[in-house]
Amino acid sequence: MKHIFLNLKRFDVPAALGGVNRIAPIESWGRYIVENTQEALKHYDPSEVEFVQYFPEAHLLGAMAARQEGSPVQVGCQGVYRMNTAVGGNFGAFTTNRPVSAMKAMGVMHTIIGHCEERNDKMGILAEAGVTDTKAVNRILNQEIRLAVDAGMKVLYCIGEKDTELDRWDAVLKEQLEIGLEGVDKSQVVIGYEPIWSIGPGKTPAGKDYITKIARFVKEVTGGIDVVYGGGLKVDNAQMLASIDEIDGGLIALTRFQGEIGFYPEEYVEIIRTYLGK
Repeated sequence: MKHIFLNLKRFDVPAALGGVNRIAPIESWGRYIVENTQEALKHYDPSEVEFVQYFPEAHLLGAMAARQEGSPVQVGCQGVYRMNTAVGGNFGAFTTNRPVSAMKAMGVMHTIIGHCEERNDKMGILAEAGVTDTKAVNRILNQEIRLAVDAGMKVLYCIGEKDTELDRWDAVLKEQLEIGLEGVDKSQVVIGYEPIWSIGPGKTPAGKDYITKIARFVKEVTGGIDVVYGGGLKVDNAQMLASIDEIDGGLIALTRFQGEIGFYPEEYVEIIRTYLGK
């Protein structure tokens, strides 16, 4: 099974306010993306490839409403809280947070957990309290993954090493995997590998040999969980990534990196065609 994930981050912010949304009014942005991608994705066999789109919370209902019967687009949320509601227990006292039960009530069946931006946020908060142990972040992420999986949601769990961790990349990734997946039904998880050291303007992208090495390592540690490339699946690297047997898909974010940068549905579909070769 191949997995094509789309993380729309905060791409809903209008360009006039410093964002990259030039495709639709804010109130119809989520609906617009689903409406302009699901027909093209129907050409692919759902037993061979899945398409999951992770939306900012404000756009989940619009995206869900735009799905046609038999739509290949699966709508996901961008994380869940480490605590949840329970009958006879906490009924929702989670101001600003996103409990699994709320996402389930919206019809969402997927979530992304552990993205490098989420890890940085959690590490920054812990650092303010004097905590620098990365195991603490992985323990929190494990709580999130457990709640999501226990609720019947599938999880894209992201891992990756920074430039200061290259000399011990194996120990860093092993810690993220072992702690993050402790007690988790791994059949409901896909691993997204983010080479954090290579992501961003002016940085050298990870090469085929390095990505292959990491994917093999992840499969060895996890007992064969599917691994997708989370460093950005693009037209420029799609064929290279498709040639790596150990890579089972990719995570798309921006589709255009020059000029009017941003996410554009037609370019998203072109990336998928290039990667899948059809």
